[in-house]
Amino acid sequence: MMKALRKLLGQDDKFFDLLEASALEAKSSVQLLADLVKNPNQMPAMDEFIRRRREDKRITEEITESLCKTFVTPLEREDIEALSLALYKIPKTAEKFGEKFMLCGLQVTGVDFQGQVRILEEAVSTVTEMVRRLRSRSHLETMKKQNDKLHLLEGKADKLMMEIVRDLYSGRHEPLKVIIVLDLCETLERIVDRCRDAGNVIFQIVLKYS
Repeated sequence: MMKALRKLLGQDDKFFDLLEASALEAKSSVQLLADLVKNPNQMPAMDEFIRRRREDKRITEEITESLCKTFVTPLEREDIEALSLALYKIPKTAEKFGEKFMLCGLQVTGVDFQGQVRILEEAVSTVTEMVRRLRSRSHLETMKKQNDKLHLLEGKADKLMMEIVRDLYSGRHEPLKVIIVLDLCETLERIVDRCRDAGNVIFQIVLKYS
């Protein structure tokens, strides 16, 4: 009886558990992506990307269902929904990259995506840590530093993207390769943007409770 009442009043940790699980799925998707880029000759099955995205979708749907069943939530409903959606977009976009990368085959042979991938790995790790800290709804200064870090990483990704574009537009590459590589790089950059968006939502939540 007391357990049911605590859940009804939003006094349990279910929402934080679900958000952390979603962040971990996002991190796992990025790790799959990184392994794919680092070892293109040992491509994992596309099914694994799909499985990660579907699991995150299941978590997102569970969050939505729990919001409908809970009278009082530990955070504002709109904030929980916004963060849940922001986190889900990370594995969803990672899956798109994996699909495109596997279809490209020889067109991406010798293309170095390592710089962008390193930035992405750092960004998703930062988001995962921010979600973990959200449970206490404190650590404002720490959260600000982490959110600032995400914006810095986004800026680095933008600069790296410009360097790649400059090389692609040099006239030294086949037109089809230029189109493919540019699309893949833009998709990687979009995942970094998803991480930044999630960080912004988390920081705004913490500001409300500071």
